[in-house]
Amino acid sequence: MAHLPAPGPTSVRTTGDYYQWLVAWEACLTLLRENAARSHNPVRAVGVELDGVGNLDDVVLLRDVPPNTYKQVKYAVDSATPVNEEYLTKPSVTGGPSILRKIAKTWKVLTADGGSADLRLVTNRAADPKDDLVAHRDARTGLLMPKAAVGGARSDRAKARTRWAKEAGLTEAELIDLLSVLRFDLPLDMVWYQENLRLLMAVTGLRHDQRALEEGVGWVAKMVRDGRRELTLAIIEAGVAELNLKAGPARAVLSIATLKPDPLAPDADHAIDWVDRFDGDSDYTKRRPLSPNTWAQLQADIETAPGRLPAGTTAVSVTGSIRLAPAFLVGTTFRMVTGTDLAAVQRGRAGSQLWSTNDPFETALAPRVLEHGIGKGDEIAVAIAVAMNPTEDVLEYLREQNLPVGKLIVLTPPSGTANDGSIPDSTAANALAVGIRDHLRRSTRKVRRMHLFLACPMGLAVLLGNRWNRLCQTVVYEDIKIDDGYEAAFTVEA
Repeated sequence: MAHLPAPGPTSVRTTGDYYQWLVAWEACLTLLRENAARSHNPVRAVGVELDGVGNLDDVVLLRDVPPNTYKQVKYAVDSATPVNEEYLTKPSVTGGPSILRKIAKTWKVLTADGGSADLRLVTNRAADPKDDLVAHRDARTGLLMPKAAVGGARSDRAKARTRWAKEAGLTEAELIDLLSVLRFDLPLDMVWYQENLRLLMAVTGLRHDQRALEEGVGWVAKMVRDGRRELTLAIIEAGVAELNLKAGPARAVLSIATLKPDPLAPDADHAIDWVDRFDGDSDYTKRRPLSPNTWAQLQADIETAPGRLPAGTTAVSVTGSIRLAPAFLVGTTFRMVTGTDLAAVQRGRAGSQLWSTNDPFETALAPRVLEHGIGKGDEIAVAIAVAMNPTEDVLEYLREQNLPVGKLIVLTPPSGTANDGSIPDSTAANALAVGIRDHLRRSTRKVRRMHLFLACPMGLAVLLGNRWNRLCQTVVYEDIKIDDGYEAAFTVEA
């Protein structure tokens, strides 16, 4: 692959504009989804280079009840200028005020009447790991607080606070107040932003391929060229209709993260963050709660999620990085009998798809069935072998644990082949979920308890849980790979 030439001034300028339009399109999507999902205090308009808000005018999210969100967007063509004290406090190339001074001045104007404001510096630049304040940014919130306020008068952080306050034209107490509302959204590189926006388009009920994204971003650019500084719900809905972007319902977003942070968490109606409460150093090793945290606590958090979503919610999308047992539990929490249209973003060979419980199918797909005698009791074990075949591991676990199980039922796709491409789309996933449930209703009618082992796409686990009714009590296991191989995670009454 040939290297790209170094960008010229026009390329830098137009790419920077494009990056700003990405940020503005994200704000438009937030407005659409929050209004459709009847979120509390939704965005009512999106400002682009809005008048009267100082230097934080690049993208503004206006709400009926403050705080409004004011974003300054800064694009860089390379990594030569990390976000640090020098970057924030040096004068502009024309000798004008620094970024920090401009932000501080705007903040004082926006809060002069005692109100509040949510301020964002959005950039693809990374934080300088050697900077006395920026290096301690909280990745969960984007804020430099609370660590920016730590340290006595002789500490490096205290000296940095003094320098920052002087440059900003603030007292140190005012600087702390500013840093309590100024979020550093970084490093949001172009590729990450595009992927994140496609996911947000999916949960907003829009087409979410790259072409659809480019159409949305191009529409924002056109609005700016036409002189529109404030984009209302009516204007944005008209743009969506003009571009024929509508693909389904806008959804309330439930973010659940146990493996790595969810990029959609800031846009979620309710977020459950267990990343630091799971054992392991990476998303490949995080497989069970870190003591003293327990599966029971996670089950309680997930099962109370419906009450945390906007009143009257009927369509929900679950996002984030979770393993199969929690995904199945999300499905049972929003079971079909509740009337909720539940969807999950499923990544696969065809890219990211939205698998919804409301996607239609003609007939159920009956799974292929294999049975293995255990002879230890009157309970049943079930292995869903769709992405891979876990039969040998499950049999070994059942025998070593001496569970009171009479037999193991292994259910595969109709082809009998278990691999990561055996379920191509949501239609097939729904049809197979119904086929699996119907078979288990028949084969476990007189069974008191079922032990469930999942080896399937995350989206199928959600869809299967959603249809898990008129069945016996179910113990759901998680594959933890170490120690005994599996661990009982949740007990579901079905």
